[in-house]
Amino acid sequence: MGAGQRIAVLGAGPMGLAVAYQLARDGHKPVVFEADDRVGGMTATFDFGGIDIERYYHFHCISDHAFLKVLDELGLADRMRWVETKMGYWYQNRLQAWGNPIALLKFQGLSMVAKFRYGLHAFLSTKRDDWRPLDHVEATGWIKRWVGEEAWEVLWRRLFDYKFYDHSSNLSAAWIWSRIRRIGRSRYSLFREKLGYLEGGSSTLLQGLKADIERHGGEFRLKSPVSEVRIEGGQVKGVVSQGEFQAFDKVISTVPLPYVPRIMPGLPADVLKRFGELKNIAVVCVIAKLRRPLTENFWLNTNDPDMDIPGLVEYTNLRPMGQHIVYVPFYMPGEHPKFAEPDQAFLDKVRAYLKKINPSITDADFVDLRASRYRHAQPICDPGYLDRLPPAQLPVKGLWVADTSYYYPEDRGISESIGFGRQMARDAVAG
Repeated sequence: MGAGQRIAVLGAGPMGLAVAYQLARDGHKPVVFEADDRVGGMTATFDFGGIDIERYYHFHCISDHAFLKVLDELGLADRMRWVETKMGYWYQNRLQAWGNPIALLKFQGLSMVAKFRYGLHAFLSTKRDDWRPLDHVEATGWIKRWVGEEAWEVLWRRLFDYKFYDHSSNLSAAWIWSRIRRIGRSRYSLFREKLGYLEGGSSTLLQGLKADIERHGGEFRLKSPVSEVRIEGGQVKGVVSQGEFQAFDKVISTVPLPYVPRIMPGLPADVLKRFGELKNIAVVCVIAKLRRPLTENFWLNTNDPDMDIPGLVEYTNLRPMGQHIVYVPFYMPGEHPKFAEPDQAFLDKVRAYLKKINPSITDADFVDLRASRYRHAQPICDPGYLDRLPPAQLPVKGLWVADTSYYYPEDRGISESIGFGRQMARDAVAG
């Protein structure tokens, strides 16, 4: 089939938007189906007492090439701002500097040998390019062998415990390595870290993409989840949304993989089984609006027996917004009983944690608190993860399926989603 294919795109997060953007620019007719009332997925924004802000925080690194390329094509490159940011570590009831060799040397509560081993591991991880040798290696054992028991206990263990819980002893070293490397490569010198934000936040990119897609003939169906992708005789026929069947030449799905078996019951049994075995981490993300700053750090790692979080992000130390905004994400497997707790339980914890980290903060300093939940926030990537994923081009003619786990070992990110989505769009049209 040549030009002008009519293609359904499921999901309007960054990957779905990137797919539709590429298709529309190449002369095809994408129709984007999104369950939410707005585009963006995990990058979607909401009105937080007069501030338009993302439900979940995002930042950009100087290495985010696919993201920067799209900004350039949309004429939005001049809206990018780069800021020198700081990291901190809350440990032993002390706020310490973190994130560069001097901070590591001065860090209290860790022996010199442990510091050296931790620093060497981080440095070599940043320099490594080939992830394949780490693909089948289990992450906690890999880190312990490098940094030793002491640095593991102080600097790493809680990060695993409070993000992955009972999954923490079966994660891919390649996946964890890519996260170390991404932050390491956001430095423009060994001692200074530079992160970026878009003026107007992710909304600037989302609205830019949406307008470009519509200008090139694409369409959006918001509040229109797809209940079934219809498959007959080994090929895709179209989708059912809001009780109505619509025919399409091809379907490209970017919704979280756990939803796939439900909306594509016609897939071959072995493919359904592989999708059904994948696991995801959920998140309850609390956003606090404060009258005063919490710290001077953008990123604050926490290791505190009283706090069930591995860290928090003081977003306004990257992107100034008048008031002070802090994101506090609580990650946990979706089946964990904690995920069923009411929002108020998380809001109360955040109040207590922020007052502990900065004792000058009182209840009067909290302007507003809000919690957002996302059941499929992040895939759990165990060793050999990619080997078990079905190929994005499924053994059904005209059907492509992927989500953020398909660019493993990279962690989920706007830039990675854009790069992968555009390539998938090109492949789908050629295939």
